Amino acid sequence: SIRHLEKVRSDFISNASHELKTPVTALQGFTEALLDGAIEDHDTAVEFVKIMQKESNRLGSLIKDILDLAKIEQDQVQQTSELLEADELVEDVFQHLSRRAQDKHIDLVKDDGSQPDISFRGDRGRVLQVLTNLIHNAIIYNNPYGFVKVSISEQENMIQFKISDNGIGIPQEDLPRIFERFYRVSKDRSTASGGTGLGLAISKEIVEAHNGRIWANSVEGQGTSIFITLPCEVLE
Repeated sequence: SIRHLEKVRSDFISNASHELKTPVTALQGFTEALLDGAIEDHDTAVEFVKIMQKESNRLGSLIKDILDLAKIEQDQVQQTSELLEADELVEDVFQHLSRRAQDKHIDLVKDDGSQPDISFRGDRGRVLQVLTNLIHNAIIYNNPYGFVKVSISEQENMIQFKISDNGIGIPQEDLPRIFERFYRVSKDRSTASGGTGLGLAISKEIVEAHNGRIWANSVEGQGTSIFITLPCEVLE
């Protein structure tokens, strides 16, 4: 309903304002402290500037994600639809995130049982964005020496990607809400990862714009599996 849409929109604006205010307040505080004399103490100044760099990066990510979400919403239909090779997309993401995974000693593996040579139609950039986001999350919320496994299968003209990890998992009561904008399973968990709280919401919008579905299963302390199904043939 229109009323529901209005509420979603106003909640989004107030949440976004709150999220943007946090790094801005930090930047203002540290700038003032430096100008008030902290700049004279070299070690303190370096420490403050490092925090300012981190906060400005966070601000940049937030603005980018907010604009991206707005763009996807206004632009419900995919702009480009091309034939995509599922294997090749996953290889691409693994390559892109290999350094991040190595830093935590995480193995990125493709399930041996995956069906080879599955192709489907979609917007390459957007589908890559979803897979990158989900595999990146699986690395971040994992323990060192863990794994992230991707399985690809096809059934009834749908392609399914399953991204599993053996990381910290998601509490049962949080599972239904993880795709909401700015929803955080816990404050410390998200701040530590530097996430914006919009990655899964953006992924859901993209998957649904492709007439697909996304959902998650998880056992706290044992790991998480995220599933995406997309139609193999997107009607033009």
